[in-house]
Amino acid sequence: MKNQLPHLLIAEDDANFGMMLKIYLQMHDLQITLCENGPLAVQAFQAQSFDLCILDVMMPHLDGFSVAEVIAKSGSATPFVFLTAKALKEDQIKGYQLGAADYLIKPFDPEILLFKINLLLQKREARGKGNKALQIGNYVFDYEKRNLRLGPHIEKLSPKEAELLKLLGERQGELLLHEEALLKIWQNDDYFTKQSMNVFITKLRKYLAHDPENRIEIANLHGKGFVLGVEKR
Repeated sequence: MKNQLPHLLIAEDDANFGMMLKIYLQMHDLQITLCENGPLAVQAFQAQSFDLCILDVMMPHLDGFSVAEVIAKSGSATPFVFLTAKALKEDQIKGYQLGAADYLIKPFDPEILLFKINLLLQKREARGKGNKALQIGNYVFDYEKRNLRLGPHIEKLSPKEAELLKLLGERQGELLLHEEALLKIWQNDDYFTKQSMNVFITKLRKYLAHDPENRIEIANLHGKGFVLGVEKR
C-alpha cells in the first residue's frame, strides 16, 4: 500500500488558472508542485521525482515543448501531458511526437482531466510491479527503461514508442487492432491520433531494421491493424 500521495509537476504561467488547478487536484489526493515558467519546471523536475507532469505550451523563457524535450532526453519514464490552448493540428502532432501521454485543449472538463490522470498513474504503478524484457529477433526490449538493445547499441524510445512496441511485442505474429492501440495508449481514436500513431509505427520500423539475422516487419493489414513479424533472413 502506498503511503505517499502521487506527486505531479504542473508547469503553467497563468497564476490564477495554475492555482485553481492545483487546489482542485489536491482535493483529489494528489500532491502538486506548481511552476510558473519553463526553467522553473525543468529545475523542479531535475531536483525531485514526479509521477506525472502537466505542461502548458505557451510559457515565458522556455515553452512546454522544450520542457518535454528535457524530460524525454533525461531517460525518465515519467509520463507528461500537455494542457494548452494551442489547438492546431500541427501542435497536437508535435506534442505526441515528443512522447506526450495525452494532449488536452483548454477549456477542458476537470473531471475528464482527473480521469486521465488516474488512468496514467495506474499504468505507471502497474509497470513498476514487473519488468520482463521482450525478445524481438535479436533485439532485447526493456519496457520499463524504454531501451531497445541490439548488441552494444541501445536505442532510447519515447514513452509512446515504448507503449506501442510493448503491445506489438507481446503478440508477435498476431493482429493488433488500430482501435485497441489508440484507446489503450492515447485514449482517443480520432483521425489526428491515428496519423500520430502512424508516425510512431514508422519510427519503430526504422529502429527494428538493423537485425543482421532476422527481417523484422510491422505490417499494416488492410487498415485493420498491425502485425509484428520476425523471419530469418
